[in-house]
Amino acid sequence: MKKLPVIAIIGRPNVGKSTLFNRLIKKRKAIVNDMPGVTRDRIFHEVELDIGVSVLLTDTGGLEPSTSDYILSQMRTQTLTALRESDLIVMMVDADQGLTAMDIEVANVVRKAARSVILAANKVDIKGAAHNISDFYQLGFQEMIPVSSAHGDGMDQLKEQIMAMLHLEPTPESEEDVLPEETQPELPLEYSISIIGKPNVGKSSLLNRLLGEERALVSDIPGTTRDAVDAKLKYHGRTFRIIDTAGIRRRGKIDNFIEKVSVLHAQQNIEKSDFVLMLIDSSQDTSLQDANISGFAHNLYRNVIILFNKWDLIEKDTKTVKTFEEQMRQRMKFLKYAPILFVSAKTGQRVTRILPLIDHIAKQATQKISTSKLNQFLVDATGKHRPPTQSGRFLKFFYITQTGTMPQTFTVFTNSKVQPHFSYQRYLENSLRESFKLTDVPVRLIFKNRRGTPEQDSSTKRRRS
Repeated sequence: MKKLPVIAIIGRPNVGKSTLFNRLIKKRKAIVNDMPGVTRDRIFHEVELDIGVSVLLTDTGGLEPSTSDYILSQMRTQTLTALRESDLIVMMVDADQGLTAMDIEVANVVRKAARSVILAANKVDIKGAAHNISDFYQLGFQEMIPVSSAHGDGMDQLKEQIMAMLHLEPTPESEEDVLPEETQPELPLEYSISIIGKPNVGKSSLLNRLLGEERALVSDIPGTTRDAVDAKLKYHGRTFRIIDTAGIRRRGKIDNFIEKVSVLHAQQNIEKSDFVLMLIDSSQDTSLQDANISGFAHNLYRNVIILFNKWDLIEKDTKTVKTFEEQMRQRMKFLKYAPILFVSAKTGQRVTRILPLIDHIAKQATQKISTSKLNQFLVDATGKHRPPTQSGRFLKFFYITQTGTMPQTFTVFTNSKVQPHFSYQRYLENSLRESFKLTDVPVRLIFKNRRGTPEQDSSTKRRRS
C-alpha cells in the first residue's frame, strides 16, 4: 500500500488547530475548547483532498517553545515528533490577535524541521482580523492562506495549496480502472480495539508498547489523555485499529467540560469497537468503577479482555494469580467469559500475548453455525432441562437460527410473547457456549414469537443478572 503524505498542523496554543482538523476530516474527532492545552497527543486521520488524493492529517497540541511544566513539555515532544514525521506543515496563527512573540518562537522551531510550510491565518471571519494578516509575512513563509476553521472559509484554497506543494494530482476513476465485481480484490480484515479503564491505569503506556513507539503522551497525572488517540498496526495479515481512550471517572468526579467530553468520546469509541481491552491497576483492588466501565462494554456485547496491568509491581506467590482472578470474577460476574491476562505495559511482560488472544477470540466471534446443528442443540438442551411454564401454559421453542456474528447472535422462535425467565436464558447461553466452543465471547439471545410479534431480546433487561 502506498504511504500517504503526512500533514502536521502546528501552532501555539488555542489558535484553532483542532477546529481546523475537525473541519478537514469532517468529523468532531478532536476536542475543541477555548482552554489552551486541551489537545495533548498526536491525533491522526486520513483525509481525501480530491478524487484519488488522500493525505494523513495530524493534529498536535499547542507548541510551547520552552516550558518547565511536565505535561506541556511532553506535548512539545509529541509536536516535535509530528514535525519530523511530516511531509508538509500547516502552521496556524490567530489573525484576530495578530502576530505574537510566541508565533515567532514557533516559526523558528518549524523552520528547523526543513519542511514545506503553509501559513494558515485563522479567524479571518472576525471583524477587523483581516487587517492583521500582512504582519504574519514577517515570519518568512511565502505561502499564506486566510482561513476560518470555524466557518470553513478558505478550506478549498488550503487543500489546493497542499496538493500543489506536494505535487499531488487528482486521478478520477474511469470505467477501465474498475475491476469486474467477481475479480475485485478483498479488502484487508480490520478490527477496532478500544483500550478502556479508570484514569492512570496505563492505557497510553499499553498503546505505546503495542505500537513500539511513543504515540500517546504518558504521565502519572490522572486525566492526561483527553482525545481518543488511535493508530493502526498489522498482525498476521489483519489490520488492528487501536484506540486509547480517556480514563473514565465516576459521574460525581467529572467536574469540567473537557472531562465530560472525553468520557463521552471514550464511550462512543467503545460502541464502535469490536474488541475492548479493559485495564485494571494490579496495585489496587478491583473497584466498583472498574465493574461499571467494563459493564458498559459488556452491555454492548463487545468482546472484552481483562488486563491486569502493572503486574511487575506485585509481590507474588503460587496463589497470587488465582486470588486476583477470583476477586475480579466476584466483582464482575457478568464477565465470566472474558479472558484475563496479567501484563506490564512498562516492561512489556506478556503484552505480546494480546494480539494472538484477540485473533483467537475473533475466530470464535465470527464462527458460522448451521441451523441444523443449532436445532439439534435445541432439542438436546430442552430435553435435558424443560422450559418453564409462562402464565400457566407450557413454553415451546420451535427452532433456533444464527442471526449474526460479532457478537454471536441467535434468534429462538417460541409460542410466547414473553421472553423466558432469565435463569433459563442463562442456561441456554451456557449450553451454547459449551456446545459450540464460544467460551471467550459474548452471546446474544433473541426470543421472538413465531406469529410475528415484536422481537423480545434479553438485552432489554439488565444483562448483569
